[in-house]
Amino acid sequence: MTDNFESDFSQGSHSLLIDRLRSAAVLIAIALGCLFVDAKFSTAGTEGLLLVPLLLFFALGTTWDVTSLLMSSGRDVWRAGCMIAVGAISLGPAIPALVNAASQLSGGAIGAYPRDCPIGQLGWVITMAIASVFALLIREMRSYVAVVPEQLDASTAKVDSVVLPASSNIDRTMRAAFVSLYVGLPMSLLFAIRGLGSDISTSWGLAALLTMIATTKSADAGAYFAGKAFGRHKLIPRLSPGKTWEGAVGGVVMSTLVAMACLRWLFPALVSDAIPLSSLPSTSWAFIFGPALAITGMVGDLAESMFKRDCGAKDSGNWLPGLGGVWDVTDSLIAAILPAFLCLAAAA
Repeated sequence: MTDNFESDFSQGSHSLLIDRLRSAAVLIAIALGCLFVDAKFSTAGTEGLLLVPLLLFFALGTTWDVTSLLMSSGRDVWRAGCMIAVGAISLGPAIPALVNAASQLSGGAIGAYPRDCPIGQLGWVITMAIASVFALLIREMRSYVAVVPEQLDASTAKVDSVVLPASSNIDRTMRAAFVSLYVGLPMSLLFAIRGLGSDISTSWGLAALLTMIATTKSADAGAYFAGKAFGRHKLIPRLSPGKTWEGAVGGVVMSTLVAMACLRWLFPALVSDAIPLSSLPSTSWAFIFGPALAITGMVGDLAESMFKRDCGAKDSGNWLPGLGGVWDVTDSLIAAILPAFLCLAAAA
């Protein structure tokens, strides 16, 4: 019987690995296809527009997973409102590019986005974030039902023999606002990273985006293999028993090496040969970029682990067989986007 169990377990692990490799291959192929199209057809002022479908998949897929976890654990949240808010915030930086694209398609009949516009690009992120929070508040105002404190029986939690709702308007507002900002704000910086260095080359931001993703995700692989080989001391066992301090060090080393390789070879390969090497970021940035993204990526991974444990779930979703949900892919990226943007903006 033990042999049969071990055989079934081995077959299950093998099947899970196959599903994971298939999902990863499909995801990477689609992402590379979108990146190739963007690199091939982007024009000055419209960089990143062709990546919008990919951005929305990860942003809205992550939102779906987070709201699913909340609802499955009995925490009510307005999913549709969160999806709309995340979409609006994530695409805020794309507004100048959309205006420029409309200008180019109309042959100049529509004016290009003004360079001296005080809102700029990132100002649209703040605009959409504030508008989304108040839209969520207005929705809860419309559904608000007043409760008179004197009528509340603390022992039964009833008002006039009617059981109070499990979630109040304030609870739902706070949850929806958190989800919208937690996913939307970092995802908006993904688009902003794509637009960096546009005054140098239309491909500068693409190289920056690929470097950011490769550096962050390579830390996951480095931490996994280093942890398997050398892991002895648990990092935060109450959240993720498999993570070790040795694995964390391995992740930092791997991400630093990958960042160095990207800065040394990827940037020159993607950015035009006509651009002087002085316009490209120095490889010394890897010693800041790699550790910063590896550490913040681990924080993002542990944050998702906390959510899943608190909600009693193993995976954030089932959109990606073998990988879990979309959030299982974006967890580290969401936390690493801010330091990546700051470093790349400084290097641009």
